[in-house]
Amino acid sequence: MAVADSVSPNAKDHRLLAVWAADCAERALSLFEDANPDDDRPRRAIEAARAWVRGDLKMTGVRDAALAAHAAARNSDNESARLAARATGHAAATAHVADHAPHAANYAIKAMSIAATNEDRDTVIAAEHEWQYKQLAEHLRELLRKQ
Repeated sequence: MAVADSVSPNAKDHRLLAVWAADCAERALSLFEDANPDDDRPRRAIEAARAWVRGDLKMTGVRDAALAAHAAARNSDNESARLAARATGHAAATAHVADHAPHAANYAIKAMSIAATNEDRDTVIAAEHEWQYKQLAEHLRELLRKQ
């Protein structure tokens, strides 16, 4: 999914996309934390995204948290953990550009699919796609299109 090229969300919708991205990324966060229990950078990225939505954190703080989450991804030697950290980095980066929201969702699904057994992989992917779609405000679904 990507934010349609011709449509730019208003401030309220931008914040809704940031919340959605944070929610999607958070569902995969345990994959990172289980593999890297002493690294809280991805969790802080999600917290930063939510703080930005509330108006408690400026863009520069959210950007720093997003970059830190991506650094955490580079530092992890576990593939599903790396993907989960990337999801959190994109969730935080949604505060800067709404186009990061679908990347957060997609990385979360990739992380979960890598962590799933081969027999469960298709079920996990389908269930997560459905959950993500249902969590997104109906009027925002039109902003997103399949890539």
